[in-house]
Amino acid sequence: MDYQSAYDLWLNNVMDKEVIEQLKSMSKNPIRKQMCFAKDLEFGTAGIRAEMDAGTDRLNIYTVARATQGVANYVKSCYGECVTISYDSRNNSELFAKITASVFAENGLKVYITGKVQPTAIVSYMTRHYNAECGVMITASHNTKEYNGYKVYGKDGFQITEDAAMKITEEIEKVNLFDVKYLSFDEYLKSGQISYMNGAVMRSYMNAVMAQSVGSAEGLSVVYTPLNGAGHRIVPEILERIGAKVIKVVEQSFPNGNFTTCPVPNPEKPEALTLGLRYAETQKADLLLATDPDCDRVGVAVRHNDKYVRLSGNEIGILLTDYLLATKRNHGVLPVDPVVIKTIVTSSLTDKIVADYGGITVNLLTGFKYIGEYITKMEREKTLDRFILGFEESCGYLSGSYVRDKDGVNACMLIAEMTAEYLRHGITLVDRINFIYNKYGRYWHKQQTYSFGGVDGSAKRVEIMKKLREHHTESIAGIKVTSKQDLLGTDMEELPRADVLIYKLSNNAQIILRPSGTEPLIKAYITVVGDSAYANLITDKIIESLNNFFN
Repeated sequence: MDYQSAYDLWLNNVMDKEVIEQLKSMSKNPIRKQMCFAKDLEFGTAGIRAEMDAGTDRLNIYTVARATQGVANYVKSCYGECVTISYDSRNNSELFAKITASVFAENGLKVYITGKVQPTAIVSYMTRHYNAECGVMITASHNTKEYNGYKVYGKDGFQITEDAAMKITEEIEKVNLFDVKYLSFDEYLKSGQISYMNGAVMRSYMNAVMAQSVGSAEGLSVVYTPLNGAGHRIVPEILERIGAKVIKVVEQSFPNGNFTTCPVPNPEKPEALTLGLRYAETQKADLLLATDPDCDRVGVAVRHNDKYVRLSGNEIGILLTDYLLATKRNHGVLPVDPVVIKTIVTSSLTDKIVADYGGITVNLLTGFKYIGEYITKMEREKTLDRFILGFEESCGYLSGSYVRDKDGVNACMLIAEMTAEYLRHGITLVDRINFIYNKYGRYWHKQQTYSFGGVDGSAKRVEIMKKLREHHTESIAGIKVTSKQDLLGTDMEELPRADVLIYKLSNNAQIILRPSGTEPLIKAYITVVGDSAYANLITDKIIESLNNFFN
């Protein structure tokens, strides 16, 4: 069906007033109409993430209901009887969550839903607590305000992987968008088919987070911003429990899906910390912590020599690895053969640190779901006592196995404790990371993103990866390629097949290319080892070479 026919079908069938107005507003805008109706939303291992608008390729009450019916059919095929739901602070998140709950309830599934915005980790915790077949989190993570999303979790508490995603996709494709029927959320609530999460579950989760504490943040002053997201209540409470003095960024301390003081609510980006840094400078705080709208990622800046230094996701993961291993060893509780789990695009410096403690680093595909899956594997093998930390370079961290996804609440607690411990010894996180670099070598990491817009953006991305895969590359930017690994082939048998290319270059440099799982992007992860002058030179050459190819 062409986009105009799809548009006309919607115009004749839609009943919701807001969606009708959106349809009318695009009637004389063929480009917007085409973007909204050229294809159906794609469901993958990261679920769905899209701009909110009318249309088959946009997130709205109809596409949410259709996706949910597909998930419900899959759950019933697995003989599941129960599902869990939560949502973040984005516009329409609560609405989409309640529609999701209503469709599940109409299918005879028992639904547990949070009564207010909660961090993503809560869905993972709830799913395991209620022995549910799956969980759904309504969030677009750190995307801009125009976006929302739909994440699906399996019964073990980690996001679904390829097999489940394919089966759910097949079920969604069978569903006629306008045939999904359901009653109002309140009717199912009254009947008991939908229930709000019990407060005891939240207290249990909080206790599970506190059980991961390995120190104290007594005397530490922390500026905290949830970036108008789901961490606004729970993170300050946890920080205060460990003794920190919490200074809230008032303008960003309550849920607001418009993110008016932070248009890009991504703590990986320096601009997301702008307002928080002003507070930190005024208060002379020791630490700034910022979590994204669903509170699973954490951005960090630390006071060092009266200035604030932003630390990358890799650096925080390296520091936490070093800190947890050292602290557990000092307390006499470090297990034999400790295990740290990270993704392949995360700093390989981690491997050297873990090896010094007699442990192993497990390297997995990009996506915390693989880390959650590996933790579950350790649980089944009864080796969970060896697990120390899971992390990825995109500011996601987890210690403990109480959930199976990155947890910004847990991470904020550990980072605060770590900062306070080093301050008691007269050093900062910057001092400590420099000590690590002096010991193991200076690792520099740079991520470049290449976007492919328009209706055919996804097709362009696929074609470029195909060309890269077929092209024999002897050098990049004049630097010798020592090996090229294709994860769609059998180059790394310990990992599943994946659309990833790994180029190892001379002098320990590396480039990893992978398409985004949620957007028409290709991400390039560049690693260079050496002093700053050398690293800047080589990194610039690599980026110039990549730019020439992609542009």
